[in-house]
This record gives sequence, structure tokens and C-alpha cells, in this order.
Amino acid sequence: MSSFSKVKMSKTADLPERTVEVIDSLFETAGLARNLRGRPGGVTRRMRQKQATPEELSGPAPVPTISANGVQLLRVTAWDKPARQGAPWLWHGFSTRKGGLSRAYCAEDVQGELNLGFTAADDRETVGGNRRLLVEAVTGDPAKPLVTLRQIHSSVVVVGVSGDSRRQTPWKGDGLMTAEPGILLGIQTADCIPVLVADGKRRVVAAFHAGWRGTVKRIVESGIGRMRLEFGSRPEDLTAAIGPGASVCCYAVGEEVLSSFESQFAYASELFHEVYDTDSVRTKYPMLFLTQRAPGHSPIGPNLHVDLIEANRRQLMDAGLKPGSIHTTGGCTNCHRDLFFSHRASQGYAGRMMSVIGIRSE
Repeated sequence: MSSFSKVKMSKTADLPERTVEVIDSLFETAGLARNLRGRPGGVTRRMRQKQATPEELSGPAPVPTISANGVQLLRVTAWDKPARQGAPWLWHGFSTRKGGLSRAYCAEDVQGELNLGFTAADDRETVGGNRRLLVEAVTGDPAKPLVTLRQIHSSVVVVGVSGDSRRQTPWKGDGLMTAEPGILLGIQTADCIPVLVADGKRRVVAAFHAGWRGTVKRIVESGIGRMRLEFGSRPEDLTAAIGPGASVCCYAVGEEVLSSFESQFAYASELFHEVYDTDSVRTKYPMLFLTQRAPGHSPIGPNLHVDLIEANRRQLMDAGLKPGSIHTTGGCTNCHRDLFFSHRASQGYAGRMMSVIGIRSE
């Protein structure tokens, strides 16, 4: 051992125990470790995620409610309860792909689907008809205003939306909020997470689009802050609903997403899983997939998955909402492709669902 190493070790040994603990903590934060006997120094497995298979992480498909006009929606039970317990003043719904007029993305034996996005593959008039069906299913009147955004994966929120807010060129952003009755706010998704929020005391509603980029930018957490600033909302008066999206079982991401979350959230490690492929061919013939690459350099192995539903639930709690005031509809858009559109599952060729919320007209 060199004289330098002896001096270095002796100095470390002479430090007070508390000081050593603080140093170790700093090293651990950076993914490093001191060179202790019996323990190699250098980079540690800083993000040792929970390991699982897609089947272990996926849940059952939710059961939609069929409206009088055939549109199939997911609804929040807590908001549909009787007047004393629920929210009779509230309009809301999370659309599925079932019950519409579109044929752009459906099989020949399917009657029609509810694509609510003005996509290149679908006819604009057909999508407009689907939107009227959705509005009718939620409010009972297809002529009620529906306000949407040009979504840009941001933390931009449009505040104070009104009935005359429908424009030829929609606003750019990923959040809407209003205190005006008689209109619906709509967020489009096809894997990203929709979040609806209602203030039962001040009669304010908001809708947010939270993909991974919007989640890192705290679209939901900052959006609750805007509700407090603009309308005087208090977290204890708020309830929220998180709709269907690509769940942790199917939301594979790269290291850059992990790094982005680590830079913003102390609990980032709790949002990621190492998910192992359960391909039946690989399971039966594992020797076919062996490689000579060094460990960690083979494309075969676990994928990194992020739980955006949990990430946005945590943001709602960080904004002050009680856990019991946050509801989820369930449903993975990638797993349950017969019920939802999925951008990932269809390699980009997909329609759009819409999540809507509004204040009933007097």
C-alpha cells in the first residue's frame, strides 16, 4: 500500500463517526462509495429498482358506463354518489374508444369508434360528430361548449376559460381551469395521463395533460398552485381523478427519463421498476438469446419502466390533497387496446381519447 493510501485511510479513520456518516451520505447521493475493506469503491447501483414482470404490474380492465347514445365512458364513483357525498354540480367523464362514428382505426367488424382527436387519418367532420356525442353523453346537450388545447407537453395552464373561448386557433398548453358553469374542459390522451380536479367549495374545475415531460415539469402540482392563486382554492376542498394511461407495466423509458426525474424529485427511485420480458419463446429457449457481450451491454434484459400514475398522485399529495381525495379509474391504454387508443401500442397510428370536466348549468 502506498504512503498516500495509508495517510488517506488514517485520516478517514480519525474522523468522528457522525462526520463519516455525513460523507457517506453525500457519496451515496452522487452514486459513489468510499473504498472500504470488503466493499469496492466507485459507482454503486444508485437506482436499484424494484423488479417485476408486466403481468405482475398490470391490473384488470375497468368497466365503462354505456351512455344513452352508445358512448362508453369511465366515471368516478365518488363524484357520482348522492348529493350529500358526491358532486351533483359536476360534469365529468373519461372516454374510451367505444361508441363513436370513426372507422379510421377500427377493424372491419367494428361498428365505429370514438376518436376525439383531429388526426390525419380521420375525417374532420366525423371527429366533430364524435365530440358532439361525447358532450351529449356527459351533459345531455350536444351543443354545450367544449374547450380544448393544442397540447405541447409543457407546464402551461390556461386560466379563466369561458363559453366564448372556442377559437379557430386553440391555445397552446397542457392545462385548463375555469369557474364558469355550462362548459366542458377537454384533455386529449392516447397514453399520457389525464388528471381532473374539482373544488367543491368554490366550484372550480381543472383538467391537466401529464405525459412524462409534463410530469417532470410539475404540470399538476403547479396547476393546483394556480387554482389557489387565481380562485382561492384550498387543497382540503379539492378532489382529483387520474384517468387511464400507459401504466407502469407498459411504460418503458430510457435513462434520460430516469435522469430527468432524479433531478426533480427526491422520491424518483420509487417511481421506476425493472420490468423483465416474459416472452414465451425466450422462456422456452433461453440459449437462443445468449450473447458474448459484457454484462450490462446486451440488449437482452430488464427494461426501465416509469409509473406516471403514481408520479402524478404524489404531485397531488405534495400540493396538499389528502390521499383519500385522489381517485383513479384504472386501465392501461397499452394493455387494454380493445378499450383504449394507444400511441405506443400502435406505433403512432392511433386515435385520441378525451377526459372532460365541467360545472353544470344552473
